[in-house]
Amino acid sequence: MSQNGSQSTEAPSSASSAPDHAGLVLVSVILVAAVANLNLSVANVALPSIGAAFEASQTALNLVAVGYSLGLAASVLWLGALGDRYGRKMMLIAGTALAIPFSLVAAFAPSVEALVLARLMGGLAAGMAYPTTLALITALWSGPGRTRSIALWSGLGGAIASLGPLLSGWLLERSPWGSVFLLTLPLAVVALFMAFKFVPSHVNESTEPVDNLGGILSALLVGALVLGINFAPVPNAGALVVGLLVIAVVVGIAFFIRQRRAANPLYDLHVAGRPTFWVSACAGIIVFGSLMAAMFVGQQYLQNVLGYSTFQAGLAILPAALCMVLVAPRSAKLVEARGARFTLLAGDVFILLGFLAMLLLWKESASYWVVGPAYALVGIGVGLAGTPASHSLTGSVPITRVGMASGTADLQRDLGGAIMTSIFGALLTAGYSAAFASAIARAPTAYEQLITDNIAAELQKSFAGAAAVAQEYPAYATPIMEAARVSFLQGDAWAYMAGIVAILLGASLVFFRFPAKVDEERLLAEYHAEATGAADERDASSGEQTTGSSLAAR
Repeated sequence: MSQNGSQSTEAPSSASSAPDHAGLVLVSVILVAAVANLNLSVANVALPSIGAAFEASQTALNLVAVGYSLGLAASVLWLGALGDRYGRKMMLIAGTALAIPFSLVAAFAPSVEALVLARLMGGLAAGMAYPTTLALITALWSGPGRTRSIALWSGLGGAIASLGPLLSGWLLERSPWGSVFLLTLPLAVVALFMAFKFVPSHVNESTEPVDNLGGILSALLVGALVLGINFAPVPNAGALVVGLLVIAVVVGIAFFIRQRRAANPLYDLHVAGRPTFWVSACAGIIVFGSLMAAMFVGQQYLQNVLGYSTFQAGLAILPAALCMVLVAPRSAKLVEARGARFTLLAGDVFILLGFLAMLLLWKESASYWVVGPAYALVGIGVGLAGTPASHSLTGSVPITRVGMASGTADLQRDLGGAIMTSIFGALLTAGYSAAFASAIARAPTAYEQLITDNIAAELQKSFAGAAAVAQEYPAYATPIMEAARVSFLQGDAWAYMAGIVAILLGASLVFFRFPAKVDEERLLAEYHAEATGAADERDASSGEQTTGSSLAAR
């Protein structure tokens, strides 16, 4: 693929092309993506420490965990389109640079509310940089070389996100909780330098105006939906939840109408309706969301129930990271040999087995020999499914609209992570609260006068709340903490059952709606021909206008 000029959807081909200094360019964009991937995951292992420091509710902890992905998911389509129009390299550098001050604000946040806000703003900064990484890979590479580059981008991105808890756990044993948000600073500085030096400017960028109204609507839609899910289990928040979900529905309808009528839509519904696009988008949301949600609940389980230290909890997920790194390159070969549909389904099978292991085997006295393999299964599944989920998106769109594909690929991670983590968090909160309320109702008569309404509310609020009550009443610490562990297990069981249902739905969608390899190749060839024809018409029209202007000048 040429680095200049307007190119269209890549036709299926065995030929590859790549930019000058391809290795350094690829390392640069992967490092930029790593800043966002690491920021996504560093908070999870620190959640028990943050909860203890601020005596935060489970809902507040959910928002700390989901805040970054919420900011990223809400902004990624709009900012990706702005990068397509005004310069991907500029957005890459600006977003990476802004990650530095927002990480500092998160590290020294004086309250849990300030921390949530800092995480949200950090996600918005990542929304400037992260979508351009895949857009640049798609614009600069073609053929099997693009598939391999996407596999490395996907596999290393997931692995780096999985390493976040390990590094955070090591830091937390030596430093306060805020130190975890400083982890990305050295990486951001290196990524900033390499992006400035090696990433080429103005590669196949669009000249069409950006649909800014559509961008605003997309941000409101994602924000209202994710917040509505998060606040669903909060007592007395029914009106707020209904209001947020109504806003999401109304804005979603307005966004759909806007994209149908806009001359240059932010999200081309014609392209989005292609089965290789929308099915892989939905499948990717579930796959990547499952990884982030499993890490979110799993880190709390390891520390709260099994009593792991922060470093041990981070170390425990290494099998997931290693499996993703090892499997992702092989996933690219499997896509070329068997097609995206087969590879997506294979990934879903492994993730399903991982969730089943978590549901059935992760109990109060579970050994690491059942913890590690469950993480490994999820890692293998994401390593397999990540490449086809992203590759099918980029293969379905014209290069001039690759920001839409890269934005959707980012949404797979960010919106998937935000929604699945929110669902898991809401079910964890609801299950924990219901189980502890039941435990209070069954408590011996001698305890009835001691358990006031305020104490009962604190016990049901979160595991950290129960731990605070146990500290205040050491004589009753043992039964309180035992009830908290049992209640947490009920909450995480609800979450894992939701994960199993989501994976089954995603696999069914892929099985019945995604085309098999032969049909997939035929469709991609048709999309390529359609995009090439449209590009030729635009070039011919432009040539006629230029000729006409020249004649008029004479």
